Amino acid sequence: MIIGTLIALAAAGIGYWQARKFTQNKLRFVDAVHKASAPLIAGLAFALLAWPVTWLLPIVGAGTAVLFGGGVAMGVAAGARDIRRRIGAGTI
Repeated sequence: MIIGTLIALAAAGIGYWQARKFTQNKLRFVDAVHKASAPLIAGLAFALLAWPVTWLLPIVGAGTAVLFGGGVAMGVAAGARDIRRRIGAGTI
């Protein structure tokens, strides 16, 4: 039970960190990342991609996929916010 919780929290943290870095570095010139729906779409897509993994591993459950998707969504939102802050200064 504790191991499953730690795995779920680690997956959410890694999803957040990777999504934020990817958004900042690779998507900084993409206008669509600034839409309100972008984090929701990314989070849902990655939660659906993680769903089959929860069937294969007995320690993790559906909550892990949901937390991973939420972490990705928050990472995309944070990365887009960081980009907007840099653009607000007049330079990228």
